[in-house]
Amino acid sequence: MPAAHDVVVVGGGIVGLATALTVLRRRPGSDVVVVEKEQELAAHQSGHNSGVIHAGVYYAPGSLKARLCAEGSRWTKRFCEEHAVPYLTTGKLIVATTPLEMTRLAALYERALGGGLDVERIDAAELRRREPHIVGLGAVHVAATGIVDYRAVSRAMAEEIADRGGTVLTGTQVVGVAESPDQVVLDTAIGEASGDRLRTRRLVACAGLQADRLARLAGVPGAEDVAIVPFRGEYYRLAPRHSRLVSALIYPVPDPDLPFLGVHLTRTMAGAVTVGPNAVLGLAREGYRKGSVDLRDVGDLVRFPGFWRVARTQLRTGVTEQWNSLNRRGYLALVRRYCPELTTADLLPEPAGIRAQAVRRDGTLVEDFLLARTAASVHVLNAPSPAATSAMPIAAHLVDTVLADR
Repeated sequence: MPAAHDVVVVGGGIVGLATALTVLRRRPGSDVVVVEKEQELAAHQSGHNSGVIHAGVYYAPGSLKARLCAEGSRWTKRFCEEHAVPYLTTGKLIVATTPLEMTRLAALYERALGGGLDVERIDAAELRRREPHIVGLGAVHVAATGIVDYRAVSRAMAEEIADRGGTVLTGTQVVGVAESPDQVVLDTAIGEASGDRLRTRRLVACAGLQADRLARLAGVPGAEDVAIVPFRGEYYRLAPRHSRLVSALIYPVPDPDLPFLGVHLTRTMAGAVTVGPNAVLGLAREGYRKGSVDLRDVGDLVRFPGFWRVARTQLRTGVTEQWNSLNRRGYLALVRRYCPELTTADLLPEPAGIRAQAVRRDGTLVEDFLLARTAASVHVLNAPSPAATSAMPIAAHLVDTVLADR
């Protein structure tokens, strides 16, 4: 019987890679393995997002999300500097276009001040001076917000993991999990063939869109009470003539009754400006093409009671989002509220992202990070935005948890 690894991390997204890297930094010489089912790293949420380095402006001062996001923003920028990964601190403008949004913006500003963030309120004239193509009644400027390519960050993490003696296995899927008092045994598959059997003293599962399935496969208590409901975040890219349309990132004021931040304009490291995302129910967890359907995923959705409760409570929002997905004019109307010069001809195709949203059996959307533990493992069942920004602080918490009794 081969000796057990010290830690196996399932999931080659940014949170899983950060977890493996944290173990190796804290305990040099540890035997750490990352297992990723795709042929490349950061293939799902970590590589299909807005690429924003968030500052934490939306979260209550002192909350776990606020603390992890602020720490993560500083760490991400420092890591990029140490590993020559390009990033930009662009700042962000949260723009109010109605009196109600101005009221919400004032509350958001006070919350951000209470959290110690570098924020500034500006009026309509100053907004127009800073961003000539953007209109609004006022805005809040968040100085620390930036942009980065999280795939590049993930690749740099993988390189450091290898340099420190860790192993990253791609194209390797976990198909069986058995836990005993002293170890966890993972059966793997490579394509249609059986892979190696991995034995590990500690398991950390960061499986993202497949997190609930892996937890149930492992027999994690309570895993059957949470399911991943996939939401497609659909993007457009602005025509090249608009590549310098904005200097900062432009966000609407979020509606507190909705779980997403709204359609925004985001500069990218490739020099483009993207528009999005919306939030449309996905019928395939890993189907990025419009119209993708996976029968297994649909079956899991319709059999989970929480899905139907979400569908009832969010029916109006869901219908609106679906209409905007099918009709570019509806989608464009969301952006024209603060950037009226854009036309449908300016919206070019851009790959979608899919958010792994954990939902409880009672229909409650899990808004914060959600972990499940066994004696030898910890499973990340929900890692919502800003998980990419907060990857290293999340990893530190996971490592504290999994190594606490070692």
